[in-house]
Amino acid sequence: MHMTLWASLVFAVICFAVGVNGLWSLHAATDEAMRADAHGFAWFWLFLGAIALLMALLARLATRGKLGPLD
Repeated sequence: MHMTLWASLVFAVICFAVGVNGLWSLHAATDEAMRADAHGFAWFWLFLGAIALLMALLARLATRGKLGPLD
């Protein structure tokens, strides 16, 4: 479970970095269609980061025995 926790945290940081970088670079897009696609792509990566954080939280709770006994 510790590996799941750390792997999820690393994945979340990477996803948030890609998402924030995508949102910050929207001003450079000149084409409106490309800007809309980049906006959706950035929000998708932020969504993946949120899911990874949820998985890290669940792994932490499972490690502490809050979700039931470990078998």
